[in-house]
Amino acid sequence: MAEDLSPLQVGDMRGLVIHDAPAAASELPFVQQDGSEAQLSDYAGQHVLLNFWATWCAPCREEMPSLQTLQETLGGDDFQVVTLATGRNPPQAIARFFDEVGVTTLPQHRDINQQIAREMGIFGLPITVVLDENGQEVARLRGDADWASDEAIAMLQAIIASDG
Repeated sequence: MAEDLSPLQVGDMRGLVIHDAPAAASELPFVQQDGSEAQLSDYAGQHVLLNFWATWCAPCREEMPSLQTLQETLGGDDFQVVTLATGRNPPQAIARFFDEVGVTTLPQHRDINQQIAREMGIFGLPITVVLDENGQEVARLRGDADWASDEAIAMLQAIIASDG
């Protein structure tokens, strides 16, 4: 990424690793809530905040409502929050988790057998990856964050603008 975003690495964004060069994201399929398959490339042309999580992950429970708020704040034609439950997360457990934390607008996608997580080097949860409009990984944060914070929104807006 050409622009120096280090001044924006404050608060929870201190842990955001911004890559020197974009990295390929997985082309493996994931399962959508309706049971159909999709791929990350389906979001081509949009920046994506891709959150890997699981129903048994306590920090994920804390983080998920802020992801919904982020989607409500920045989501649209240029940006989407995509949640991807990785590993053993039955659809009914995902639905219950979303209901318990009050999340109603985020996708309930599943990474069956952790195949996408493995291919993208996701170890531990939650991990959030920022994809540019070409579907390539430009940044990564290990651990949970308040994605609805002013710091997170400023960082994501800067990433979107720098790719623009």
